[in-house]
Amino acid sequence: MTSRLLHAAAVAAAVVLTSLVPRTAAGAQGAATEVTFYKDVVGILEDNCLACHRPGEMAPMSFATYEETRPWARSIREAVINREMPPWFAEAGHRPFLNDRTLDDGELRTLVRWVENGAPAGDPADAPEPREWVDGWNLQPDMIVEMPIDFPVPAEGTINYQNVKVKVDFPEDVWVVAAEMRAGNPEVVHHMRANVIPPDSEFMKDAEYGVAYENGDPRLGPRDPRVDLLGKYNPGLGPQDFAAFESAKLVPAGSDIVFNLHYTASGNATTDRSKVGLVFATEPPKKRYYVDEGPTAFNLAIPPGDRNAQVVSELTTTQPMELLYLQPHMHLRGKDMEYQLHYPDGTSETIFKGVWNFDWQLGYDLEKPIDIPVGTRMVVIAHYDNSANNPYNPDPAELVVWGPQNWHEMQNCFIGVLIDPDIDPTSIFEPSGPSLLPRGVSGPTLASLEE
Repeated sequence: MTSRLLHAAAVAAAVVLTSLVPRTAAGAQGAATEVTFYKDVVGILEDNCLACHRPGEMAPMSFATYEETRPWARSIREAVINREMPPWFAEAGHRPFLNDRTLDDGELRTLVRWVENGAPAGDPADAPEPREWVDGWNLQPDMIVEMPIDFPVPAEGTINYQNVKVKVDFPEDVWVVAAEMRAGNPEVVHHMRANVIPPDSEFMKDAEYGVAYENGDPRLGPRDPRVDLLGKYNPGLGPQDFAAFESAKLVPAGSDIVFNLHYTASGNATTDRSKVGLVFATEPPKKRYYVDEGPTAFNLAIPPGDRNAQVVSELTTTQPMELLYLQPHMHLRGKDMEYQLHYPDGTSETIFKGVWNFDWQLGYDLEKPIDIPVGTRMVVIAHYDNSANNPYNPDPAELVVWGPQNWHEMQNCFIGVLIDPDIDPTSIFEPSGPSLLPRGVSGPTLASLEE
């Protein structure tokens, strides 16, 4: 089903739900069943919205109190009916995800009824025990690594991805059980990553500490699989827990950290100095949590004007592992992505399928890790709109290839896996299938493998 049909189906389902509720406070539900903020709504907001919609977080408005929420009541109604909020793009019917914030039918019905009955406050005594939120950090870091120099963000224009190497030089190997990235200036930080750089890596080897570079993406040039993704920041993402399955991330002795940052101009010249907080394990884990770029189409080519260009990538596993995290990645022409597993016994399954939204680059934590035997093919199928109908398209007349800037494109899906701590992560995958083909004028596609 296309993303447009999926959206239409969601809207239609929401319309059916809203047709079941009264449209005035004097409706047939009566006072006994009146939906109020404190009794019915605040719990839904805390569970699904306040990760972003509270002071100091990404959202431009807070829903932490009734007084803050009430002016936005009609906007909330429209956003939940259209399934625009909370943001979630994974299609139902595949593997379940632990961090799914999709409203169920009852929650949606409650919010709509509240708004259409005049968004009453009700009695504060009816509110559930308030959830505790931590200002500044959502964890207690053992170490904070911060960019040493402010990055100047211009008032307007496109800002290329920036990469800042920060000297840490860990004196010994450490295991990290949790990480949280915090934007120094959330108004201009769209998303960012903290990459662990081993001491003998060639990646940004000669970079000056603290200086921002535009050519420091670890997915460009010779690939070094030891460059591990330690932490990430996306709207609404929050801290990352690596310890759920007796696991942790390894930071080798002597490593530094490179911040990879995507800024967006806000209309005012400003600065940013972002940071990452780390929590260390008290003992070595049973499993190593490792993040790889996943199936990647360095050879992608998207023809000019193509409204539904297909690009396919593939990896094959060479070591046993467990898969527990997915994060699709594309740029401004991206439409949708599908992640398939083709097992060595001949069976296969789609574990993820969803639309792409550049403004909400979500990660998806599987409810249960998937056992991945040696020889499993991981296949990613993505589609792009390179036509003039795409309002975000930088240039529909361009043949688009892989590149770091927004006007280029990427096709990969970051994956988090659990492996034996003694296994070298450089040996757990090898590119295969379409990812080995030379770049053509389009694709590579599924059909290209049959030619």
